[in-house]
Amino acid sequence: MFKLIRRIFWVLLSLLILSVAAVSAWLFSPLTLNAPLVDVAIEPQTSVREMAVVVMDSGVDINPDVLFTFFKFSGQSRKLRAGSYELARGNTPLDLLRKLTRGEESLKAVTLIDGWTFKQFRAALNKADGLKHDAQGLSNESLMTLLGLPGVAPEGRFFPDTYTYGKGTSELHLMQRAANAMNRHLAQAWEARDPNIEIKTPQEALVLASVIEKETGRESDRAMISSVFHNRLRIDMPLQTDPTVIYGMGDAFDGNLHRADLHTDSPWNTYTRKGLPPTPIAMPGRNALWAAVQPAKSNALYFVARGDGTSQFSATLEEHNAAVAQFQLKAGQAK
Repeated sequence: MFKLIRRIFWVLLSLLILSVAAVSAWLFSPLTLNAPLVDVAIEPQTSVREMAVVVMDSGVDINPDVLFTFFKFSGQSRKLRAGSYELARGNTPLDLLRKLTRGEESLKAVTLIDGWTFKQFRAALNKADGLKHDAQGLSNESLMTLLGLPGVAPEGRFFPDTYTYGKGTSELHLMQRAANAMNRHLAQAWEARDPNIEIKTPQEALVLASVIEKETGRESDRAMISSVFHNRLRIDMPLQTDPTVIYGMGDAFDGNLHRADLHTDSPWNTYTRKGLPPTPIAMPGRNALWAAVQPAKSNALYFVARGDGTSQFSATLEEHNAAVAQFQLKAGQAK
């Protein structure tokens, strides 16, 4: 009897050892994928069992019941995170568990360029790979309402930067991040403003920053260009800046600004109207925001491009005309 019990014990122990060895081998064996790279997108509120099914449906040849059991017995099932994950050939079940518990998402990125218009911003998001394009078809007004900015013009309200995101991220969510970033950067700049500047509100700072962004060919000129605009605002002199005219022309602008365009009135024509335009004309970056609220100290009222990316600044019309002649600019480019 004792010999029989001992024999049964050794048989069971052998089976247990074999089972442990089999499980260990499975844990470290590469997963079978139906493509070199497989994207596994797990939505929030997905249960552990549903996660196992999503992995299979994404292109991994695995029994979801086995995977679910592995997740549960790993002791890590409560740490599994929603997100977009990338599996490559050679990845094992342990690699999969590690990605899901650490939130090692496969991230993509979209870059928004300083000086882009809202139209260019939306076009870039529409082309961004992996985004959930839930903003397409929405009017600008509806979009701003959904972003918590009802009645606010969208131009200039989004901060240009590089934004990373997981596959399936909402386009609206990314736009909200960009809007929040602009609010934050604008508030920081406004808090640090020179108390003697001519603009009275953060919105005016945003508008002026957008004009500075479009007018600046060289970073070192931003503060001086801001000074010119502040000096003109101080004496109620029109800003006379071409980018605002071009913005007001919209799709009618053919790439060449003509003298007649400067005399065609619109809310954004700073030749025919004094003061700032009613809205920003582009997305200003951080440096343009700070230049708008911290202009250089000068008596300059004019500037003209030298042709090398820098500008020549003048305090009088006589000096300015001489600079225009020196750098042989077209009359339409003179400020």
